[in-house]
Amino acid sequence: MKGAEIESRSVHTLAIQSASKHLSSSPSFQRRVLTLWIKENISKKECCFFQRDPRKEQICYCGYPKTEHTDEAIKPEDFTGDKWNMHSHVREAPTDAFGDISFSGFGQKTGKYARVSADSPSETLYQLLTEQWKLSPPNLLISVTGGAKNFDLKSHLKKVFHRGLIEVVQTTGAWIITGGTHTGVMKHVGQAVRDYGLSYSMQGKIVAIGVATWGVIHNRDALINEEGRFPAHYVIDTQGQSNLACLDNNHTHFLLVDDGTNGVYGREIELRARLEKYISGKHIGNKVNGTTIPVVCVVLDGGSGTLDNIHSAMLNDTPCVILEGSGRIADVIAQASRELLSKVNIAFIQQLMKKFFSQEEYGKFKEGEIIEWTKKIQDILRMSHLLTIFRASEEDHGDMDVAILQALLKASKTVESRGAQSLRRQLELAIAWNRVDLAETEIFTEESQLKSSDLHWAMNLALAGNKPQFVSLLLENGVSLRDFLQDENTLCGLYKQLPPCFFLYKLAKRVKSAGYSRRQALARRVSVHTGEKISLTHVSEEVRHLLGKFTKHIYPPPTTTYHLDMSMEETSVSTSKDQTSYQGPFRDDRAEAHRDAGSDLFLWAIVQNNKELAEIAWEQCRDCMAAALAASKILKKMATEGSNADEAEEMLVLASHYEDRAIGVFGKCRDSDEERAQKLLVRMSRFWGGTTCLRLALEANDKNFVAQSGVQALLTQIWCGKLSADNPVWKVLICMVFFPLICTNFLIFRHDELIQRETEKNEDLKAAEKVTGSIFRTSRGQRSEKRLSCWSKLVGLYCSPQVKFYGNIVSYFAFLFLFAVVLMIDFQSTPSPRELLLYVWLLSLVCEEVRQLFHDPDGFGLSKKAKMYIHELWNILDVLSIVLFSLGLGFRLTTELFYAGKIILCIDFVVFCLRLMAIFTISRTLGPKIIIVKKMMMDMFFFMFLLSIWVVAYGVAKQGILIHNDSRLDWIIRGAVYEPYLIIFGNFPENIDNAGFNIDSCSINGTDPLKPKCPVLNENQMPAFPEWLTIIMLCVYLLFANILLLNLLIAIFNFTFQEVQDNTDKIWKFQRYELIKEYHSRPSAPPPFIILSHLFIFMRMMVPCCTHVRQSEFKKPLPLIEEEELLSWEALMKDRYLLCARQEQSQSIESRILDTSQKVTILTERMEREQETNSNAVLRRLEKLEEQVTQSTKALKRIEDSLKSQGVPANKTQPQTSNVPDESSDCSRNAAAQEDRFHVKARQLHYPNSKITRFPVPEEKVPWNVSFSSYMPTYCSPEDGGDHVDESEPEDLDKYRNPEGRTGIRGRGALSRLGPNLNLDLVVTRWRDSSRSVLEYLVVLNPNLKSLALPGGPVDSVDRLPGCLKAILGKKLFEALNAKVSEGTKVSEGYVDDCRNTDNAWVETTVLNIHLDRTSQVIADINNLVMSSQGSLQWEEVSSRSRLGANQRVSLQKVAVLHIKKF
Repeated sequence: MKGAEIESRSVHTLAIQSASKHLSSSPSFQRRVLTLWIKENISKKECCFFQRDPRKEQICYCGYPKTEHTDEAIKPEDFTGDKWNMHSHVREAPTDAFGDISFSGFGQKTGKYARVSADSPSETLYQLLTEQWKLSPPNLLISVTGGAKNFDLKSHLKKVFHRGLIEVVQTTGAWIITGGTHTGVMKHVGQAVRDYGLSYSMQGKIVAIGVATWGVIHNRDALINEEGRFPAHYVIDTQGQSNLACLDNNHTHFLLVDDGTNGVYGREIELRARLEKYISGKHIGNKVNGTTIPVVCVVLDGGSGTLDNIHSAMLNDTPCVILEGSGRIADVIAQASRELLSKVNIAFIQQLMKKFFSQEEYGKFKEGEIIEWTKKIQDILRMSHLLTIFRASEEDHGDMDVAILQALLKASKTVESRGAQSLRRQLELAIAWNRVDLAETEIFTEESQLKSSDLHWAMNLALAGNKPQFVSLLLENGVSLRDFLQDENTLCGLYKQLPPCFFLYKLAKRVKSAGYSRRQALARRVSVHTGEKISLTHVSEEVRHLLGKFTKHIYPPPTTTYHLDMSMEETSVSTSKDQTSYQGPFRDDRAEAHRDAGSDLFLWAIVQNNKELAEIAWEQCRDCMAAALAASKILKKMATEGSNADEAEEMLVLASHYEDRAIGVFGKCRDSDEERAQKLLVRMSRFWGGTTCLRLALEANDKNFVAQSGVQALLTQIWCGKLSADNPVWKVLICMVFFPLICTNFLIFRHDELIQRETEKNEDLKAAEKVTGSIFRTSRGQRSEKRLSCWSKLVGLYCSPQVKFYGNIVSYFAFLFLFAVVLMIDFQSTPSPRELLLYVWLLSLVCEEVRQLFHDPDGFGLSKKAKMYIHELWNILDVLSIVLFSLGLGFRLTTELFYAGKIILCIDFVVFCLRLMAIFTISRTLGPKIIIVKKMMMDMFFFMFLLSIWVVAYGVAKQGILIHNDSRLDWIIRGAVYEPYLIIFGNFPENIDNAGFNIDSCSINGTDPLKPKCPVLNENQMPAFPEWLTIIMLCVYLLFANILLLNLLIAIFNFTFQEVQDNTDKIWKFQRYELIKEYHSRPSAPPPFIILSHLFIFMRMMVPCCTHVRQSEFKKPLPLIEEEELLSWEALMKDRYLLCARQEQSQSIESRILDTSQKVTILTERMEREQETNSNAVLRRLEKLEEQVTQSTKALKRIEDSLKSQGVPANKTQPQTSNVPDESSDCSRNAAAQEDRFHVKARQLHYPNSKITRFPVPEEKVPWNVSFSSYMPTYCSPEDGGDHVDESEPEDLDKYRNPEGRTGIRGRGALSRLGPNLNLDLVVTRWRDSSRSVLEYLVVLNPNLKSLALPGGPVDSVDRLPGCLKAILGKKLFEALNAKVSEGTKVSEGYVDDCRNTDNAWVETTVLNIHLDRTSQVIADINNLVMSSQGSLQWEEVSSRSRLGANQRVSLQKVAVLHIKKF
């Protein structure tokens, strides 16, 4: 119920968004909302007790001067109270610094900022970033850390870092988090955003978040305003910042962390770590489940703080990418990673520190710090799966963006998460980042054997996320679209996840209207409804609307039209009646159950106007040509109905693209086999609503496709019927009159041509058999074709559309001749026989027009058919001529209107003659010219409108000047319109001057209706108008009308002719179809004999049993087997076409220029890299030389010592070259041999469940026999909760010493006793079945629900089970297993590397295997317990994919060996 309500609300999402868009887009409204939210949720820290620091004048212990404290915080001088304490004297208050920050300078940049408390919840800060600042949740979090002071990067290294960082942000939608100041590594990140942010085509704005300490920000006063600053103008003043720091102007967002202090760096570290951890716990895409947002740490340069950040990040399973060559600690770790861990000792680390740190910095390091650094670097190197060293100097290392993403994928390949679960996470990350290159190289390798069903979720994710490259990759790696879309819920889910688009809007509107009408039908009797869902029925209805009503539904309707939950039985409504009125989809019993998955996916991509996904899906379509033409139709229809002009333009471009695709495939098909290609045109496509490719092309107005020679050949074949297209017209005309000639070979029939071709083919085969001696057999050659009989030829002749056309032309000429004779010779008051014959003839024409209107073989419907009928110009002339004839006939039959009726009939004769032009449309020569005439008529219409302005302007002015108050309308129109119009054609007026004036040719008062009124006369009886004015007006009128406008008309005609000439052939070929189809369906007899055919058709309609279904040449169903063969052949032709298209594209000039550009770029980068490599090689040689000198010095020192021991005095003493304690050189040789035995977890710096830190113990100092004079371990007393450090230690500690060496802490810590603490792990195994193919073991689910563990616990003796298992297993089962301990097999026992171990207490574990018979009672009891435990106890297969810890996995492997099973 809940899911249905969610889906119902999602249907109205678009409407709700559009309703609130206008209000929320107002900047002032957004600012008010942001201000209110920040005041309510975000706070700052301020000192509430001013106490002067004696070391500074008028400065509080918080670091702020007295003037920046509130009056309440300033106490009297004699006030005696508590000493200033940060926890008690710093309080929270509403923040007073937030808004937009604008950086002054060239190219002003803006960002957002907020002053936040150091104790702000991470959830609140994340809401600020995503909800208030409108940042899209990241798919990756990049935490950049390193040197806070300015340092220089080499030009090539800087370029690689900048480009790589921005590239990974672009492709993955990542957030960058830095310290946010204009120094050090933060400045380099800002420069990367600046340099590459505009040069790359960005999908969105780069997000660079700066988390800085408020108390160290220079010029922060400009940011303060209680109501926020929009914007705050910030000036970067690096010269006057002193010990403070300026914000970086290239970051986009700033979180300024305030802990109430001033001038203290590093106060943001804790909040930043908490925020990063919180973000890493969020799921990608804000999903409820799935992969969490990964975090990666990128390191440049840095010191001790950076080392701490790297160490803590890797302990939290955060991968780190270190940029070698950036300096200091980054280079120390990079160089150390090149060596074996046994060689990374104190002396080596000291040597690297001396090399990469300045002398001033190196001199400040103490011995303890060097030891601690060595321990941390060893820990870092040990976690190699989390460490990536990017070496830009190596050519084969790739780009930095690849290195960052590979580091994340490598981190997910840990032992604990390997297998299918690890591959799923890696693939989900790669899809979220849209990095198909990583998926190809890191995931889809030869080792990964993934089934199609294992990747269905990935395909769904790639489709919904619009990742076309991943869709192609998944298809290449075995994903079957048929299996993926087998469940229609999958396809429904894809439609529900459509991005906002026109189709989704129409679909939501259809669903909403359907739900409303159904609720109305139930008339308030429904109490509860589940809400309307988007189903394939709605999709089918909308697609049918876009394709046209002539198609069937592409998806079958559900068994019930709608589902409603009723509260009363009497409200139950049967929906079977609704089903009867539903026009079902095209049903083919042979293959209805087998939809084409490629077509389904292609349709889904097309309706959202997604070219990339549509192209991939189209390549998977079986009926590819019909799919391309259907896409063209759908896109053009959506472009017409849509309101977005840009989107409509994109749709039309994509529609043209798929028309070209259809042309390309059809061209390949025609070149291969013309007969099969023609079958593809008229085959009924069961995948696209039962229509044909030809019909789709016509409905989509795809003129280029219809103009193809193969399509025209099919139309010509249909036009000729059974006759051959090679017959001359004169032969056809002769046979129409002398039909017995058809029994001879005077006319050629297509059937005869087929027999002739088969005969020639068989003769060629026989000739080849004689030459080669082989036998060739063809199925077609074995058939015996019979020749047509004379009757069949006669029927074929007169049923041919070509012959019908010629017959109708002759009939039409006869009709016009009879019409003319009646009008001119035989038009009597009483209709004569010839006139009556004319009426019958016209009646037959009327009946034919009615038949054409109602004849609907394609199923368009009466409304659509009527629109198509009226849209045709010739049909309009037919209707006009019939209406005029009917009106003239009605007037003619009356005495009073007899002559008026004749006039109307004469005008009607003109219309009938114009209709005669339709006969030329079939002509290849005159047909295109008629199209040009139509276009020019439109041009002339607009030209006449322009011309009429000049005609009326001149005519009215001339009439008003010459004639005074003429009231006769006919003479007014003659003088104002008719005479000026005739002037254009050379009829020069004689009444505009006095030379030709004759008073007898006009009427002075206008009383004579046959004469025009005389102009105004003077006393001499001559015209009084100004003659010079009328002549000038005439000259101007002739200049514009005759010269300008007429030449403009000629230019317009010339332009139209040139423009249309190139397309007239296509238009003619396109319109030729309708004429051919009309005469194909027309009865054979010409008018007036056609009326007999109409009577026969009417009688057949009246008798249902006589209904005759005529086979159409335009729409042919094929047998299933033949259709499958045809589609397979079409798919082969499609592959050939795509191969040719790719080859042409690769050889195009654009692709060549692009390839050349890429090669030049690669060559330039390689030259720069080689230049730097050469310099680095020289430096390395110098380093080796220096190292050799040092070794030589040491060797000489040893020789000198040896000589001294023999009594030989030394002249000189070599200076000491190392500051390391003496014992360091002695222990380095011993460390290598013992490396494999050193415990690691027991030396973790942070002791579990306490705040105690271990003393750092490097690898070479672990053995007790190695001298470690500075070793001062902390004592841990468990009596005080493990946090107590006591200098007084029990005297008996020396009795117990950890057998594996030092741990960095003394006492028993969290363990129960000094010395060994016994632990027992129980491995209970069984065979899953009698075949002993699968070995299973019993595991307990840990409380954190993330990993499994073997049942076990601490024991006093390994002869009994741990007492803690009694609560898990129950008393009865516990006792039963306890009795079998003695029968168990001891797998292993001994010391365990446990994080709780100390110098004086450690864990020793015994692993015991108890194998149970699957038929025993104990197994039955365990199975019952497993079923009732709700997953806390379960059986797991013994395999390497088990989710056990590292130590227990080793034990499980030994158990597998014990039972002779592969692990």
